[in-house]
Amino acid sequence: MKSISKILMVITVLLSSINIFAQIKKSKTETIKIYGNCDMCKSNIEKAGNLKNVAQVDWNKDTKIATLNYDEKKTNQDEILKRIALAGYDSEKFLAPDDVYAKLPECCQYKRELKPVAMVNNADIAKKSEHGNHNHNEMNMTNSKQQNQSPLKSVFENYFSLKDALIKSDGPSASTKALVLTKAIQSVDMAKLSTEEHTVWMNVMKELSFDAEHISDTKDTIHQRDHFTSLSDNMYKVMKVTKQDTPVYYQHCPMFNNGKGANWLSKEEAVKNPYYGSQMLTCGSTVETLK
Repeated sequence: MKSISKILMVITVLLSSINIFAQIKKSKTETIKIYGNCDMCKSNIEKAGNLKNVAQVDWNKDTKIATLNYDEKKTNQDEILKRIALAGYDSEKFLAPDDVYAKLPECCQYKRELKPVAMVNNADIAKKSEHGNHNHNEMNMTNSKQQNQSPLKSVFENYFSLKDALIKSDGPSASTKALVLTKAIQSVDMAKLSTEEHTVWMNVMKELSFDAEHISDTKDTIHQRDHFTSLSDNMYKVMKVTKQDTPVYYQHCPMFNNGKGANWLSKEEAVKNPYYGSQMLTCGSTVETLK
């Protein structure tokens, strides 16, 4: 009797899973490793990743492998994994914010294998290098600069290049710059972001890619500038939580978008309006300086 009951239970679970997957149209199935320990982790991971009729997550606590089944017209793997990361669970693509992980029950606090190893203190390096020569010291300084460089630096620099192209009202150039920006956004090493940067980046990454892609898909500056407004708003949120090597000026044009106004970021304090170019080059003002 017990064997029959177990068989019936398995059949019930399988039928339930088939029914759930059947409700997801245009379904795509993928597997990925997500870190966790126990049945509570399984419940939390699946609850965070699931969306009715859109996405279904099945996580195996023994293998740590999650099966993602989702409607690829309505969502994607990154969106599902971002929700799971925000619930406290690292995956191979996204790390959970440290403060969220710290709030997990003790039984759920898995070993964070993907967290970067703490950097050696510079003072310790100096002590170990006292016997070294001048070239070794220069090498250490170079490596330190490279390690301290923000993984978002390429994103910021390409944003500024796009802004400069719009100042010149150069649609073809803006399209090219936006394509490079799109690739930079997609290439960010999430593991190297600080906790605050990571949280903000996960919230705006999809929108940044969306706007950059739309700007790259056209040479019409009117359409490009429409997307540049929301691109700049989200870029500001990221720059706000990232330490800047030099001051960045958050500037405002009160006339764009039928008087609703629009913002942009610049490395130059002098106003050069990307929304009107030479028509009204100096229209606008600096509203905040980011350092």
